[in-house]
Amino acid sequence: MRILIVGDGKVGHTLAEELISEGHNVVIIDRNDDVVRKADDMLDAMCIHGNGANAKTLLDANVDKADIVVAATASDETNMLCCLIAKRLGAKYTIARIRDPEYNESLTLLQHELGLDMTINPERATALEISQLLRFPYASDIETFAKGHVELVAFRAQEGDVIVGHPLKELPARHPTLPRVLYCAVERDGAVTIPNGDFVIRVGDLVHVAGEPVTVTNFFRVMGRNAKRVKNVMLLGGGRISYYLARLLSPAGIHVTMFEINEEKAATLSELLPHVDVIAGDGTDQELLEQENITGMDAFISLSDRDEENLMTGLYAQQLGVQKVVVKNNRLAYNGVINSLGIDSLVSPRIITCNMLLRYVRARVNGGGTSVEKLYKLVDGKAEALEFIARKGDPYIGVPLKELDVRRGTLVAIILHKGKVIIPFGNDVIQAGDSVVIIANTSGITDLNEVIRR
Repeated sequence: MRILIVGDGKVGHTLAEELISEGHNVVIIDRNDDVVRKADDMLDAMCIHGNGANAKTLLDANVDKADIVVAATASDETNMLCCLIAKRLGAKYTIARIRDPEYNESLTLLQHELGLDMTINPERATALEISQLLRFPYASDIETFAKGHVELVAFRAQEGDVIVGHPLKELPARHPTLPRVLYCAVERDGAVTIPNGDFVIRVGDLVHVAGEPVTVTNFFRVMGRNAKRVKNVMLLGGGRISYYLARLLSPAGIHVTMFEINEEKAATLSELLPHVDVIAGDGTDQELLEQENITGMDAFISLSDRDEENLMTGLYAQQLGVQKVVVKNNRLAYNGVINSLGIDSLVSPRIITCNMLLRYVRARVNGGGTSVEKLYKLVDGKAEALEFIARKGDPYIGVPLKELDVRRGTLVAIILHKGKVIIPFGNDVIQAGDSVVIIANTSGITDLNEVIRR
């Protein structure tokens, strides 16, 4: 596909890298000449210097031949105008990044009036992900599939866990009260394995399990990980993520304390969020944190604009015994180091946004096949979880899985049939309309027919 990306910032650049690796023809537009030169050196893409909201620049980029235009500049208004002009000039699909909370209430109207096929708010999407993590303090990561019927949860195996030290196939006999979940993927020493029955989980492994929400909750209860409910949360930074997160947490009865170093901004946030304790001060100041009772918090969320500040403050909160620590980090290269320090819950608006965009692109690539409904990258992108809706007439329909050829490096993890979650074995079949979740250690899959063949 020919994909035009306007704005080579963090999101635009990461998206371009992913799309190029999947074989797409990418064109990048940016008004910063230095950024364009750097992108030209680093990426196998056509790079154009200019204003993406200028019709002439878009025409120079052959926008009329573009399958998808993604506007991801720092300006919401520029993104909307760019998509409007691109659509009028012949682009098939347009996607705009719109971040300002003031536009959030009218997104549906904006999409309709401007002809936008998709809008993305990275900060709100990140806030939603963090709110899920706070519901499950024992998890380092969580994602839902099949309209909430399936949960995929990551956690770090600890000394004393009943799943450690024995082949997975022996666990039902050894621990009959342990609810049955699917062990989807395990990261160990930087490598990802899709485990079979002979696989043995070790202390320190990052384990991904999937199942119905109730089953997953009971699994962690039996494991002794049913931590107390989060009631008090402390946020570092008063940016858009913190704003959206506070708006999500306060109605749920969770008390929020927020630090914002800019006094004027803190005053504005205090007016916008009357149920939140907004403190004008430096949230990296250990004395101030202790003064505001950080040790009495159930969760500490580091959301400043500096990854280093987030990491150091998160480590300090962890050292003080805060039950749940979440750190915003946009530098993927740091993830392994941060994990080794004991912080597993990392969020990246850039990666969350790219996952959403990649899912949309893959769905458009496969116009006539069983397209991707949801895409979630696991373990820093080393594996993927993908959801498909099985189509009537596909060759695998009604055929027992043991009679099908499953692509190497993939696992048919979950089948949702008429609201019932099935962890499939050889005799199970996929019916038309079923939601099917697969785990793959390769990227670029766009069709369920690529994974299972008769």
